[in-house]
Amino acid sequence: MRSSADFARRLAAATTVMFIDGGTATAILMRHGETAWNRDRRVMGDLDIPLSDDGRLQSGHAARLLESFAIDRIVSSPLVRAKETAEIVAQHLGRTIETDPRLVEVRFGEWQGKTYEEVATDPRYHGFATDPVANATPGGDTAESVQRRGLESLATLRAGECVLFVTHGDIIRTLICHFLATPLVAYRRIRTDNGGLSAIAIGAGAPEVKFLNMLADPERARSHTHWSATA
Repeated sequence: MRSSADFARRLAAATTVMFIDGGTATAILMRHGETAWNRDRRVMGDLDIPLSDDGRLQSGHAARLLESFAIDRIVSSPLVRAKETAEIVAQHLGRTIETDPRLVEVRFGEWQGKTYEEVATDPRYHGFATDPVANATPGGDTAESVQRRGLESLATLRAGECVLFVTHGDIIRTLICHFLATPLVAYRRIRTDNGGLSAIAIGAGAPEVKFLNMLADPERARSHTHWSATA
């Protein structure tokens, strides 16, 4: 059986070789704006939940911040909360949207629709929380499968491009682990707020994380919600 370490080495090599002749590409990873289910601490997974009014405001703030980046393309998860976010940004920047199903959030299977507190009472949750690489969500994904499809989407980058990928929190966290060469089992230690932006430059050598979870409305970074370990 292939180990997680073997898988990580293979993907790291593929990412490097992809850009060895053509310079550098930049991926900006954006988490969708807030939904009512985010506020309720309810598991969405691949269910289609729309943005809240606050989520639309967050997306608009991020769109204005993204004016300073030369965005060539916008690629979005097809889930409505991500696509709504991408549409707000695209309209502001005068871009069109491509959708990529590989950017869909972790599929949480039987846990979808439940609150995080309800999920925590499931005996299977401890195994997933302790090692999400070895343990899938019930009827859903492992962290490794999520990271793999996220990397496959980023593999569409072309040298010289700056592409905005509008996606979901756990996709972004697993990708950041990859580009930082951090064990995937630690992905839940990375904060990704609604509307947050992270950027990675990918070239012939080692990738470089330029910034992580930048918020266009910085006062939110000082809010109680942001600093809560359970948010």
